[in-house]
Amino acid sequence: KIRSMSFDAKERLEALLASDPVARAEWERDQKLVNDPRITPFGRFIRRTSLDELPQIINVLKGEMSFVGPRPVVEDELVRYGHRKATYLSMKPGITGLWQVSGRNDVTYEERVEFDVTYGRDISFTTDVTLIAATARSVVSSSGR
Repeated sequence: KIRSMSFDAKERLEALLASDPVARAEWERDQKLVNDPRITPFGRFIRRTSLDELPQIINVLKGEMSFVGPRPVVEDELVRYGHRKATYLSMKPGITGLWQVSGRNDVTYEERVEFDVTYGRDISFTTDVTLIAATARSVVSSSGR
């Protein structure tokens, strides 16, 4: 992906979480922050327009990712999948998926996990085509950001 965060992002996050209990609770619940101090002004633009996702097409061409599938997560987040971890790990990560077109930043992490499990259960060519079309609509309308 294209860098959208400051170089000292880890330190900024640690400082914020240590000093702001509300931000800490938001991070622990969602693994994201609505007003994330790590994101640069340019980063906000490329995230809003989804331009930061374009380099992932290279990962798709290399066979490391799929166009549609659950978003990649870091190792620490896998614990949030609980007994559903195997379902998540059975799929290639995708550039887009059910979570991205179902609210993305407007849903809880638990709902994100459910979207990934639902996609894994209902995976099909028709589902993928539907999700790709919905993603195009979301990008054009900038919804769920």
